[in-house]
Amino acid sequence: MRFILRWLVTAIAVGVAIWLVPGIELVGGTDAWAAIALFGLILSLINISIKPLMQVLSLPITVITLGIFYLIVNTLLLYIAAWLANGIFQVGIDIATFGSAFVASIVISIVSSLMNSLVGNKD
Repeated sequence: MRFILRWLVTAIAVGVAIWLVPGIELVGGTDAWAAIALFGLILSLINISIKPLMQVLSLPITVITLGIFYLIVNTLLLYIAAWLANGIFQVGIDIATFGSAFVASIVISIVSSLMNSLVGNKD
């Protein structure tokens, strides 16, 4: 049940990022919400599996930069999710520049935090 809640929160956050951030566009598929839900699923799976390893490996740089490098890790995970979704399912997001991916990762983080606080998910 917690994973489904995390998936829905991530899908909503991705939808907001696609709506707000220029340079992030939805590609493939005819139904936009299904594409966002599928991309949210892939991003949630990556956040569960790869993100902890990336956080541990980047801990020295994150400490030196006082946590700013953590945003770069989130941006790289967004790129990985986009690459996997576009490669496997031909549905996902198209990222124009690193700057738009950086802003999108910030938007996804903020919206996810707000949604998790509203639904009571303590992840």
